[in-house]
Amino acid sequence: MKRYKKILVLGSGALKIGEAGEFDYSGSQALKALKEEDIQTILINPNIATVQTSKGVANEVYFLPVTPYFVEKVIAKEKPDGIYLSFGGQTALNCGTTLYKNGILAKYNVEVLGTPVETIINTEDRELFAEKLKEIEVNVPKSIAVESVDAALDAAKEIGFPLIVRAAFTLGGQGSGFCNTAEELKVLAVNAFAYSPQVLVEESLKGWKEVEYEVVRDRFDNCITVCNMENFDPLGIHTGESIVVAPSQTLSNSEYHKLRSLAIKIIRHLGVIGECNVQYALDPNSEDYRVIEVNARLSRSSALASKATGYPLAFVAAKLGLGYGLHQLKIQ
Repeated sequence: MKRYKKILVLGSGALKIGEAGEFDYSGSQALKALKEEDIQTILINPNIATVQTSKGVANEVYFLPVTPYFVEKVIAKEKPDGIYLSFGGQTALNCGTTLYKNGILAKYNVEVLGTPVETIINTEDRELFAEKLKEIEVNVPKSIAVESVDAALDAAKEIGFPLIVRAAFTLGGQGSGFCNTAEELKVLAVNAFAYSPQVLVEESLKGWKEVEYEVVRDRFDNCITVCNMENFDPLGIHTGESIVVAPSQTLSNSEYHKLRSLAIKIIRHLGVIGECNVQYALDPNSEDYRVIEVNARLSRSSALASKATGYPLAFVAAKLGLGYGLHQLKIQ
């Protein structure tokens, strides 16, 4: 197992609704796990109102925006040999992906720890994501990725109303919404393109149950599902605004195990190392399902699951990113 001397952890950026505060727990746990290994830690997070930026949690803290420009400056100065992208929510993930694509991480010889960047890109790009899951015959909503309003209207003719419009690479469902007519779609699409260059037009599953599974995988392909959760509200209300119950209360034994085995199949196929959140829509009248999303990172739900179960998902994910196997970790 490779030994790392200095690791950079990307925090979640400035405190605002939908991110930052929720990821303080994840980042703090990761820094605690690295400290236990005697690894020097560098944290970039402009949010002073967090535990992770408190004295003694990280060796060095940079109160800077989590953007490629500032992160590159810190990398050039500190020369870390590893970087974690998955503990700071969507901001850290987007920033790290840009640094990878621009060749900055390769230039400074910084290794991305945990889930490979290719996997992150496959889960964030809606079109690639749908293709990857079709390879293993896992149901995803009927959808078409578009890059213009006209293309969105064409997609609607193919799929049929009602529809949901979803912007790729965004926080907390920004730019997303339901529509029943071409006029409503036009308004939604214009709004979605203000947030993202790629928009997904897909079948509406409004009223279906929304269920999530927290899954962990190591580099030896050992997998466990730590927890499942059920949204009190049906699909159509963003998870961030919904009441979430852990574990699920209304799933039958058959439904529970069907979605659990699918979650393990998905995480293995995608090649996630560490923690992952799989979100499903489940038809309340049958076992029909769709995979809505896979977060190949710590999500807001992960913090909830950690506290609900007592299993420290972020702590374990950080250790797995260093190369440990699940069988080598002792959970206090």
